[in-house]
Amino acid sequence: MDNSTLATTWAPRLLSILRIMSGLLLLEHGTGKLLHFPTGVVPATFNVMSMPGYAGIIELVCGILLVLGLFTRPAAFIASGMAAVGYFLVHAPMGFFPVLNHGETIALYCFVFLYIFAAGPGPWSIDAARRK
Repeated sequence: MDNSTLATTWAPRLLSILRIMSGLLLLEHGTGKLLHFPTGVVPATFNVMSMPGYAGIIELVCGILLVLGLFTRPAAFIASGMAAVGYFLVHAPMGFFPVLNHGETIALYCFVFLYIFAAGPGPWSIDAARRK
């Protein structure tokens, strides 16, 4: 396989796979917080009307939209912003280095969703089907 085949055939498909998988992982955070599945994700004192609760709503809604590829760019932009806010409010105060403040995952989410915002949903999406 040459580079042009990789770029023209597989890059758009892999963009769709990246969107679907990152959306599923984000969705898992939202279902854990709001639907208590999987169990053990949040403490018993969790309150939906708090910053983690608002993040859970964003994670649930944007996760579903990203998995489906529906309103992908706005959902990815909102998810990226949520991840940036989460990093700076929760992780950055614990230290500069993400590996030490346990913020590497949320920082990666921020930039993956920012990329999806810029690149679009890929061919395997409702957005792509609606354009046809």
